[in-house]
Amino acid sequence: SSRVVEIQSQMSERAVELLGLPEGRPCLLLDVGCGSGLSGDYISDEGHYWIGMDISPAMLDVAVEREVEGDLLLADVGHGIPFRPGMFDGCISISAVQWLCNADKKSHSPSKRLYRFFSTLYTALARGSRAVLQLYPENSEQLELITAQAMRAGFTGGMVVDYPNSAKAKKFFLCLFVGASGMLPKGLGTECADGEEIHQAKFTNERTRFRNTKGKSVKKSRDWILEKKERRRRQGKEVRADTKYTGRKRRPRF
Repeated sequence: SSRVVEIQSQMSERAVELLGLPEGRPCLLLDVGCGSGLSGDYISDEGHYWIGMDISPAMLDVAVEREVEGDLLLADVGHGIPFRPGMFDGCISISAVQWLCNADKKSHSPSKRLYRFFSTLYTALARGSRAVLQLYPENSEQLELITAQAMRAGFTGGMVVDYPNSAKAKKFFLCLFVGASGMLPKGLGTECADGEEIHQAKFTNERTRFRNTKGKSVKKSRDWILEKKERRRRQGKEVRADTKYTGRKRRPRF
């Protein structure tokens, strides 16, 4: 449903924001539990490259059908992240990591699977980068289990909670640092005596609003389509030639 898509893209946007990527240079990101590639679309629109991992062949088929720009890998992250050391400038994950807490098979130990995931993720990330994992924990034990395995694997950081006082909008982002530990970002909508939090939430909304007027092409515009085609050419993909009709609205059909 479109509501799910909307929530998903909001969370992807927030996760990428929490990564604090360097301005003005394309990065390579890992998307854990990428599904049909909705967060990947946001990453691509921001001008970055990505590789997505997911355990569901059906979801990845949808991603292929949607012609997402990232590379896709069918894999269980509980078996580890199979990439070269220091390969990624960041990792995001939307609503996926809590599944590692479920023991589906007798041989599955959640803590071992989590540790395997986090330790191999730590290795695959460049020094000084971050992983931002949005998750839906079932309870505080799950949160503690996940966080403990992340710390055991070498990460620093912790949980950023957006809108902690709202039942509906409350979101958990596990924000992890590789190497030099940064300051943990503040959650949106966290109370402050002097009204500072209002300013902070407003500031982030402001920023996303201006993003389209400054430097970013408006989605689905001719420029946006040409940039997207150019990115795909650079990735060696087959793309139709640009013509005067590119990005032109079609007439309604009768």
